[in-house]
Amino acid sequence: MTKEEQDILLKEGKILPVMEHFYTIQGEGAHTGKAAYFIRLGGCDVGCHWCDVKESWNPDLHPLMDVEEVAETAASYCKTIVLTGGEPLMWNLDVLTSKLKELGCQIHIETSGAYPMSGQLDWITLSPKKTGLPLDEIYSKAQELKVIIFNNHDFQFAEEQAAKVSENCKLYLQSEWSKRDAMYPKITDFILANPKWQASVQTHKYLNIP
Repeated sequence: MTKEEQDILLKEGKILPVMEHFYTIQGEGAHTGKAAYFIRLGGCDVGCHWCDVKESWNPDLHPLMDVEEVAETAASYCKTIVLTGGEPLMWNLDVLTSKLKELGCQIHIETSGAYPMSGQLDWITLSPKKTGLPLDEIYSKAQELKVIIFNNHDFQFAEEQAAKVSENCKLYLQSEWSKRDAMYPKITDFILANPKWQASVQTHKYLNIP
């Protein structure tokens, strides 16, 4: 395959850089504890300094895979699929999600919202980052807002972001992992004072699973 042919397939979303794909239990947010198949796409330029999968940032490091084959593998394990990254919306998700839908899947995505929407998505977890704010179009579509708390200013940022989503959107605060001992007491106090919010904990790290 020539580089030109490869670039065409990539633009069409028929192949995508897949860092990893695996069957596990969702560890965060509204669907915590559910069996799910994760498809982690390479590529992200939002650049959070505390990102725990920085190896996902460079898409050139990850193999370009046929998305229909990946979809068939994922659907053979379970029907809840989580698209994550990196930043999955950097890519055209139309072909991947169309195939997953054909196979009877519910498709969740975890995104910063910094890129335009694509694909057929059933559950959108918006996790906004100060380094690359969401596009306006995504706020009204998000079912779940998950704000990572790294420092005290992030509580103000969380409220600013919450003001932009729909009234039915679930609101979660989640400590950055390395700050959890310092931040979860503050998150607890904040939620008790602002009960529209809920706490999200990275339970998969306690369970020692991917």
